[in-house]
Amino acid sequence: MSDLFDDQELSRIEQQIDEWLAHLQAQNPAILAVDRSVEGDIRWYVRMQGEEKEFTTVWLTLGQRTLRYETYVMPAPEENAEALYESLLRRNEKLVGAHFSIGAEDAVFLRGEMPIGSLNEKELDRAIGTLYSTVEQYFKGFLQIGFARLFNSRFDN
Repeated sequence: MSDLFDDQELSRIEQQIDEWLAHLQAQNPAILAVDRSVEGDIRWYVRMQGEEKEFTTVWLTLGQRTLRYETYVMPAPEENAEALYESLLRRNEKLVGAHFSIGAEDAVFLRGEMPIGSLNEKELDRAIGTLYSTVEQYFKGFLQIGFARLFNSRFDN
């Protein structure tokens, strides 16, 4: 398979993403930090202040054909795994441009990707916003399912 974008074009896209992220950070006080990976893949992280989850960090990875975006949601459930995974799958049905998945050490992630040809500042903002708002909306409920005893013991005292 041939490369869709040459090195010069990928470099231009990389620079454009840097600019868009700086602009988004300047406009949005919830974005606490934007940084770049200096080795390996072309990656950025966008760290945001949350309300339900203290921080949400979205990783962006520029590939040859797509921009992948992902965030860590929570560790593997200690209990009620089947109920949690069912809940994740039901939420996937309603999500646009992202999906819940099980990653390293059975942790829960929220991921998506878009073709580089569709990438612009609005789509980048939409992708980051989708991950952020979805985590904010479901994080506490997922924890209550996957760590029910921990939540119940807090209310027993």
